[in-house]
Amino acid sequence: MPTGRCSAKAPRIDDVLRGLLTPRWLLLHLLFIVATIATGFFAVWQWDRAHEAGGSFQNLGYALQWPLFGAFTIFLWIRIARMDLEGRAEEGTAATEASEEDQPGEAPEEEIARTRRRRPLVPPPAPRVDPDEDPELAEYNRYLAELNKAEER
Repeated sequence: MPTGRCSAKAPRIDDVLRGLLTPRWLLLHLLFIVATIATGFFAVWQWDRAHEAGGSFQNLGYALQWPLFGAFTIFLWIRIARMDLEGRAEEGTAATEASEEDQPGEAPEEEIARTRRRRPLVPPPAPRVDPDEDPELAEYNRYLAELNKAEER
């Protein structure tokens, strides 16, 4: 009996369409379509320039490169859409598993946010170097501090 849940392996078509028809994705679709069409126009423009009297092999090279840029744009579009859909499917699976467990503790949203970010946004500061531990590194740090003071003047 279908439960209406989206699994990570086989998302339902209405879930896929709902995910790709949000305002954010509609804007991204528009951006990718415009970028792909623009690369086609640039390819034709460079092809025409290569065949004019002042054209060169450089224009011919660009005429051959622009379709590659367009193909990369389409590849990137598909890749980003798949990554977004996989992320939504994982979030839905994690939320479903958390609700099925019925254990008190963290809310599903907090757990999803906690598991999504695996490393801090800003790396932690390096530990201070004791001159007794590494005198060479401590001397180098003093030298850098002197250069910094001289630059601030």
